[in-house]
Amino acid sequence: MANVMYDHVWKKFGDVVAVQDLTLEIEDKEFLVLVGPSGCGKTTALRCLAGLEEITEGRVLIGDQVVNDVAPKDRDIAMVFQSYALYPHMSVYDNMAFGLKLRKMSKEEIDKRVQIAAKTLGIESFLQRKPKELSGGQRQRVAVGRAIVREPKVFLFDEPLSNLDAKLRVQTRAELSKLHKRLQTTFIYVTHDQTEAMTMANRIAVMSKAKLQQLDTPQQLYDHPANLFVAGFIGSPAMNFFNGKLLEEEGHYIADLSSFKVRIPDKDKSNISFLVGKDIIFGIRPEDIHAPQYAPPGIIAEPVDTKIDVTELMGNEILLYLVNGEHSFIARVDPRTEAKYGDDAQVLFNMENYHIFDPNADPENPPAVM
Repeated sequence: MANVMYDHVWKKFGDVVAVQDLTLEIEDKEFLVLVGPSGCGKTTALRCLAGLEEITEGRVLIGDQVVNDVAPKDRDIAMVFQSYALYPHMSVYDNMAFGLKLRKMSKEEIDKRVQIAAKTLGIESFLQRKPKELSGGQRQRVAVGRAIVREPKVFLFDEPLSNLDAKLRVQTRAELSKLHKRLQTTFIYVTHDQTEAMTMANRIAVMSKAKLQQLDTPQQLYDHPANLFVAGFIGSPAMNFFNGKLLEEEGHYIADLSSFKVRIPDKDKSNISFLVGKDIIFGIRPEDIHAPQYAPPGIIAEPVDTKIDVTELMGNEILLYLVNGEHSFIARVDPRTEAKYGDDAQVLFNMENYHIFDPNADPENPPAVM
């Protein structure tokens, strides 16, 4: 077992910076997910740890050992790729055993490890089949099994569920979570899917434009995003954002969002007083916008008049696409809500769960203030 450390790691491809000054410590036995949009540097960071990319600057440590100059095969890691990377001419058993044979292990030890891994993953009955005879989910389990038999210090997963259909992705991510608990080994997992990250990780490292944006638990990322990027990336549907100004009227703070205004709770005034008279970005999640008749009791609510542009009935909820002046935004409301295209509707903003970002501090990626 081992912890992993990225110590001021840079990776450049010519003039292109793929990973910028990444400092990150992954604890022993932790399930850490690197998440971000395509091209943010997450897979490159994983490949630097695996030894598949040479680091430009900085250090990577596995346990207490700096592995910058250690060959990939000697790093005691195992990697599961998006493409499965199985040998088509070999049986499942031989695919799983191949790496152990290269290490000159005894047949008895190889068989023992393969049988244990196959039982763990529920693929005992597939051991004599070829990869072409398996479904996508079964092939993915074989790829994971091939990693398990090596008994590495660290497992690396590079978007392993991307080729699976939606139902199988849900099933397989649950299997991977259970596998992590059984193996008690360090898992580092790369994905662009924030749902995968939220449901599987002990902690999430959010990346954008080669930089680490925030490292925290899933709930903390959701409740307290560090900046506008994280706020918009974590959560589905994404957080609604409104450009406006913070004003003071009759002793109260008001977020003036041009076509409507909402009053800021007085308890929050001290946190945002420095923004009075300045531009702000106001954020609120779709699940914190309610139909009045089904709003949770006791919330601090601000009414907003809207027109319904689109309705999406999801069974357990309704997504309302709303318009107010220049603003278009989404509400996730109770399924009993009666709503039709073109209707005028009033919704309630839950002002206990709003966010304010300061574009004056960083126009490109405003930091969160509330």
